[in-house]
Amino acid sequence: MNNIIPLFVILPLAGAFLNSLLGRFSKLFSDILSNIVCILTTFFSFVILFNLNLSPNNILTYRVGGWVAPIGIMLVVDHLSVLMLLTVNLVALCCCIYSISYMEKYTDKWKYYALFMLMLAGMNGVIITGDIFNMYVFLEIAAIASYALVAFGCESEELEASFKYLVLGSVASAIILLSIALIYSYVSSLNLADISLTLSNMVDVNKVYFIKFISLLLIVGFGVKSALVPFHSWLPDAHQSAPAPISAMSSGVLIKTLGIYAMVRILFNIFGVGQKILSIIVILGLLSMFVGVILALYQWDYKRLLAYHSISQFGYIILGIGLATPLGILGGLFHLMNHSVFKSLLFLTSGATEYTLGTRDLRKMGELNKKMPLTTFSALIGSMSISGVPPFNGFWSKLIIIVACIQAKQYFAGFIATIVSFLTLSSFTKVLKYGFYGKSEVDHKNIKEVPGAMVVPMIILSLCCIFMGLLLLPHIRQYFLDNVVNVLQQGTIYATKVFELR
Repeated sequence: MNNIIPLFVILPLAGAFLNSLLGRFSKLFSDILSNIVCILTTFFSFVILFNLNLSPNNILTYRVGGWVAPIGIMLVVDHLSVLMLLTVNLVALCCCIYSISYMEKYTDKWKYYALFMLMLAGMNGVIITGDIFNMYVFLEIAAIASYALVAFGCESEELEASFKYLVLGSVASAIILLSIALIYSYVSSLNLADISLTLSNMVDVNKVYFIKFISLLLIVGFGVKSALVPFHSWLPDAHQSAPAPISAMSSGVLIKTLGIYAMVRILFNIFGVGQKILSIIVILGLLSMFVGVILALYQWDYKRLLAYHSISQFGYIILGIGLATPLGILGGLFHLMNHSVFKSLLFLTSGATEYTLGTRDLRKMGELNKKMPLTTFSALIGSMSISGVPPFNGFWSKLIIIVACIQAKQYFAGFIATIVSFLTLSSFTKVLKYGFYGKSEVDHKNIKEVPGAMVVPMIILSLCCIFMGLLLLPHIRQYFLDNVVNVLQQGTIYATKVFELR
């Protein structure tokens, strides 16, 4: 079973290589190859989930080469890794299917798929690596591929957005690399588990200050990658300019993997996060929630509106995890999954409307419920989910986070989370009224539903939004979500378990 782990990186890298080598000769080859890779990585994610509880300490490891950690490189999978692998690869599969028809309007489709596969390989690598420098390398692979994909249309607006994304992303990467260099200079190791054990056993009066300083650096670096307020300025332009499936991938899984997951993994399981750092995380979460939703209320560009709501919803995730209580972590991680699904769905609906109408301006849409019923159904489900309307998946994770705030006596945070949810509902009421159900200012006589390859992923994600609340049923929650919470609750004890399995 452990031999499956490296396939999460090998398969997408092979897909990228074959697309660049043979894809130029046949669009059909690129379509089939890329979707097969995504199907396999999604399938392997479920296989590992079902077998993880049979492994020692619920952890699977794979040693790369003959060297033993901390000298050698380890790949590590636990329940938190599996949650991310499932989310990333399922969303990637839906976006890849969607791309079959959507990307026909672009030339050099094989280049798109090659970059898409590189981005997927980078995200999977960040999730499964047990080495902090390799985490940085995979992070850069995914980030550089995303920079190119944002500019894929090569229009002036797209190039400008990509350049802004590149500059700020490079600054964030430099901060993260500086942090890694400082960590190595202090503990003489790059293995994540070994770093944690060395820090735990080290007797040094300056250790606490060192950990706090590095934690702050990483919060800034990963905060830019996560587009948390006040590091968010690159995200609206990038999401607005990118092709719809890339916007869905970026908001749905890329930012969470390169930013939120990497930051949480290091702070909780390697350093052992302190109360002051947690307070900073909670404040960033509250700022992101409120600022993001306020900015979204004034938008008429469908994709730009969704981009600002991404900032707001990231705030919920960070707030829940920052509470550091079992219920708060559960709510934060569950909302991470839920947001990946409903925000990817909403970006795909925006792509469907632009594909058919040639516009993202909500005021130039309208009456699409009659012409594009399946797209309208998907937009309705996504809007209700992100707004926290029961019984859709977003309601349950938001409710858990708000209850966790009350339990932790963070009443102001709970109040802000509730207000932001109502403001989100107000914003998406506008989307549904003007974009889909209201009267149109433009004649839409020749409008029809998008091709089946674009409809199928939207329906799959819509069904996920409807039924993901079932994950909170006792037996399923205990098998999956509770184990994910335990990974972060264990803190640095996690590193000891990993090192025992090397």
